[in-house]
Amino acid sequence: MVKTIQIDESKCNGCGMCVEACHEGALALVNGKAKLVRPNFCDGMGDCLPACPQDAISFVDNDVLAQPIMAHPNMSVPGVQWPIQLALVSPISDVLKGRLVIAADCTAFKVENFNKTFVKDDPVVIGCPKLDDRARFDKLIEIFRNNPITEIDVVRMEVPCCSALTRLVRSAVEMSGKNIPIKETVIARNGTIL
Repeated sequence: MVKTIQIDESKCNGCGMCVEACHEGALALVNGKAKLVRPNFCDGMGDCLPACPQDAISFVDNDVLAQPIMAHPNMSVPGVQWPIQLALVSPISDVLKGRLVIAADCTAFKVENFNKTFVKDDPVVIGCPKLDDRARFDKLIEIFRNNPITEIDVVRMEVPCCSALTRLVRSAVEMSGKNIPIKETVIARNGTIL
């Protein structure tokens, strides 16, 4: 199930604070009221919720957005979940269950058939321990705490900066209070699995 927002127009005072808080451009003021004008842009993160002084915005499940985007068998790939960037993934997403693949950004570009080899039909989150803000990785604590994750597969590059990904995941699991098994796969610079 995918989360999106719903606006109670009877509570909306048209201040526009939610529109400013929505970094995806999903909201706009229409006739003096906030409206979800681009539902497919809503990432379900809820940045607009705390911005609303009238408590006019709430989360709802959206079955339509939960449908796979690509239905053609020659175009689809396993793991059709979106978004996949750690910065954009909602920590309360219904797709985050079972085995979770946490991959360094570069890995999918170095391994042939990355999706078939690692992702299959499981949820995936990607990030870069060198370039992403470390605070973003704190979101992993909430993901582990709030979702029925049964195992984690960390896929990282062999370069030294990438080893931090496994350390960040281990730390987040510990801080979540859960005991989730972690498997680490290291990819060489030439794309072979070490």
